[in-house]
Amino acid sequence: MGLTWAESYLGKVRASIGDTDTILFVGARGVIIDEQNRLLLIQRSDNHRWAIPAGAMELGESMEECAVREVWEETGLKATSLTPFAFYSAYTYTNDYGHTYQQILMSFRIHTWEGELLRQTEESVDAGFFPLDALPGPKSFVIDETLADLAQFESTGRLVVK
Repeated sequence: MGLTWAESYLGKVRASIGDTDTILFVGARGVIIDEQNRLLLIQRSDNHRWAIPAGAMELGESMEECAVREVWEETGLKATSLTPFAFYSAYTYTNDYGHTYQQILMSFRIHTWEGELLRQTEESVDAGFFPLDALPGPKSFVIDETLADLAQFESTGRLVVK
């Protein structure tokens, strides 16, 4: 579907500087909540955690284009209308491979989409819509914060910046 890790911008940067230095991760996530108030999650193929579709930008992409592409690659759904609701730039994390990143990430609420949900892709082993009070685990540590930030945006109309 998309680029391999080695072909991706982030994969090339990581390969060129090694595993120990912190590098910037610029990306986007796409939050889809259906008409029954269920959240779309994927079960990642790398760590098997349930997560919101997300990933790193490629050169020449906007953050919005990144969100659309990542949702498509991970779910088979094409976002057709989306709104940014949170911008993150202060978080540093180390993944399961020992790679440390400072995230620069935009979260988008996807209002409309087309296509059929793919339960398995190159990046996911399962996917589905889940009631907000019954999300599967193990889950990504960012889901609760992302949903809280979406609620704050919806109540205030102001972009959440952290």
